[in-house]
Amino acid sequence: MERSPRIRVLIAKVGLDGHDRGAKLVAMALRNAGMEVIYTGLRNTPDMIAQAVLQENVDVVGISSLAGAHLETARMVTEALKKKGVGDVLLLMGGIIPKKDFATLKKMGVHGIFSVHSSFDEIIDFIRKNVPQTQVASA
Repeated sequence: MERSPRIRVLIAKVGLDGHDRGAKLVAMALRNAGMEVIYTGLRNTPDMIAQAVLQENVDVVGISSLAGAHLETARMVTEALKKKGVGDVLLLMGGIIPKKDFATLKKMGVHGIFSVHSSFDEIIDFIRKNVPQTQVASA
């Protein structure tokens, strides 16, 4: 599969969390910053997300969590990514996530955590700093 020279990001919602305005706004901000964005829509399973990561050959996965299930969601998504062999993708979570859960999420394999108060610039900068340009430009 030919690789895009731009950073590719998959934005997803897991389970029954139906609040996707923030996910759509983040997707738009990332597109405006020159990234390729795939938004999977609502009600995805962790396996669906892992399959999309594999098929779309993305650099980053962003999970939006506004329903309070972020710890379980992170656990299930990281397991699904590992099972599909794509566990090395940069994994981000955003939404209503208490600071007290940040350390636990990082131990589970979430690389970046963004609260509802994070700016688009913070997210964009984090992605650009953590996706090696050799990874984006190669293949």
